[in-house]
Amino acid sequence: MNLPKVYVTRQIPKQGLDLLRQAAEVEVNPDDAPVPRERLLEIIKDCQGVIGLLTERIDAEFFDAAPNLKGYANYAVGFDNIDVPEATRRGLPVTNTPDVLTNATAECAWSLLFGVARRVVEADAVMRSGSWAGWGPMQFIGGDVTGKTLGIVGAGRIGTAMARMSRGFDMPVLYTSSSGRRNETLDKELNARLVSFEELLEESDFISLHAPLNPGTRHLFGADAFKRMKRTAYIINTARGPVIDEQALLEALKAGEIAGAGLDVYENEPALTPGLAELANVVLLPHIGSGTESSRTDMSMLAARNMLAMLKGHKPETCLNPEIYD
Repeated sequence: MNLPKVYVTRQIPKQGLDLLRQAAEVEVNPDDAPVPRERLLEIIKDCQGVIGLLTERIDAEFFDAAPNLKGYANYAVGFDNIDVPEATRRGLPVTNTPDVLTNATAECAWSLLFGVARRVVEADAVMRSGSWAGWGPMQFIGGDVTGKTLGIVGAGRIGTAMARMSRGFDMPVLYTSSSGRRNETLDKELNARLVSFEELLEESDFISLHAPLNPGTRHLFGADAFKRMKRTAYIINTARGPVIDEQALLEALKAGEIAGAGLDVYENEPALTPGLAELANVVLLPHIGSGTESSRTDMSMLAARNMLAMLKGHKPETCLNPEIYD
């Protein structure tokens, strides 16, 4: 019996690959780098399924190159790389991996928050350099966390988890909602307040971004937003890089308009805006938000289950266009 062919654009945890191989012929990109576009389009021409990352652009050209495709599975919770309406028009299911990386990403946001507020990276560099001469009362004075106001932009799964983790630090929580809907979990558990974007900018001591990337959120944080923030405030981004205008952030940090930033995602990833790396008041991580053993494994398993369902013509668990099954 001929098994369906599935191409996986990067190495993912073996548990998912092992599951796929029970019912499909699986080829995995052996390189720890994105497959060049032309090469990818050539590889998928006889594939029934593809599992890919945010680095792949899944659009009409992609679908045209794979006439036998039965579905595409994104190994990510975000899906701004997928033209979902085009997939829907063609009756092709596409999926993502929500829920399984919620806590890991929220924890990463907290690591950035503490890292930049308490100047952990700066202090670590001094110790490693061998230049530390001993304790001094004016060394590495950072920002307080306990009792400070936390602003959540994008109070979905990850934003909610981030806010709930603030309980141990007695932080008032503000959040915004593009739909205007209240987050009952945050309201009840944390006595959080739904506020306007402008009020969140002006009142928050820490602002953590968890909004999806769309035309309404691209460059949501630009020069005007940074000017409205407290000079003692910090911004944390584990969502999507282009939600922040990186050049505007650079200028705000250099001018002292805000106290600091912690970033795990970037506007032109993997490239970094020139000048950011030279600033002491920014902590930079290489997109490791979901980088825990359990989260990455669960992502691979969910992507594999989604793919196997699509290969069989069944509705997958986390379908982004379920209306095609109506």
